[in-house]
Amino acid sequence: MATDYDAPRKTDDELSEDSIEELKARRNEPGAASVDEDETEAAEGFELPGADLSGEELSVRVLPRQADEFMCSQCFLVHHRSQLASDNGGQLVCTECAA
Repeated sequence: MATDYDAPRKTDDELSEDSIEELKARRNEPGAASVDEDETEAAEGFELPGADLSGEELSVRVLPRQADEFMCSQCFLVHHRSQLASDNGGQLVCTECAA
């Protein structure tokens, strides 16, 4: 759709009036309020963010740094030696931070 950038622009009040009128027109259309059953079934499987997880327990096994790993001095993540980009006097930097 082409846009005429020289045409006068509508103010915020005019935009809100248009959208209210459009909503009223849509409300009166037949079939506007119907919902497909597939959509409702799919919505039941989703869990909303902020759900109460206070009863859940998280357990993670933490391993010590291995001999073939290093900690980047910039991002402080542990990487494999194959990702070592530079070693400036003990300051190890990974390839992601060096880029």
